[in-house]
Amino acid sequence: MRSKLKIAIVVFGLVAASLAVVPAMAATKPAGPTAQQLLNRVHKGCPVVSKGKYKTDDDAKSAIVSICKAGKAYVWNADMDVDCDGVKTSHCNSHTDCCYQGDTSFHTSKGKPFQADLTHFYVIPLPSSRFSYTKAGIKPGSIAALVYNNKVLYAVFADEGPSNIIGEASYATNRDLGINPNPKTGGIDCTGTSCPIWYIVFPGVVPSPIESNSAIDSKGSAAAQAFVNS
Repeated sequence: MRSKLKIAIVVFGLVAASLAVVPAMAATKPAGPTAQQLLNRVHKGCPVVSKGKYKTDDDAKSAIVSICKAGKAYVWNADMDVDCDGVKTSHCNSHTDCCYQGDTSFHTSKGKPFQADLTHFYVIPLPSSRFSYTKAGIKPGSIAALVYNNKVLYAVFADEGPSNIIGEASYATNRDLGINPNPKTGGIDCTGTSCPIWYIVFPGVVPSPIESNSAIDSKGSAAAQAFVNS
């Protein structure tokens, strides 16, 4: 009886241990298309829809970035500055960022500003005669696939930028793409007319809750796969 009891305890322990790994497996990041598959779809055909080009920085000598449309997605190839606006943290505040603002254009599901060093989000220029995201059906929270150095990261539209400048994303987005996220010294620039970041925006594809990176990944990977298959 003792041996049977011992065996039962061991078996129970093994079953419990196997069940314990289930949550970790469930938390695996959703699969989606590769960076190359996304770019192949973009290069399949992406006619320009913006009426004029954007600068990548305020002091840039010329405007080099256009917005095009591939299928239902809006696409641009630009640099990536660091947006540290929103909830004040040790990474994002008036001391770490000279241009820090305590709010973002749009808010989380809890009605609060986004936290730039937590949520993956990107910036779109304010509507203008050049391009209007509102007329294009791009809602606050619309997901984009950001492609850099053979990596894909999904982010939401959470903040607006100047109407003539394009190419910016949150501290967390820069960091998790492997780019220096320091708002003073970080981000990544274009070299001449060659820019490192592809922004592929899926209009109206909004996660819930909007500030959850796991929700962004889940809905973003599905939208990206549909885009590649279109």
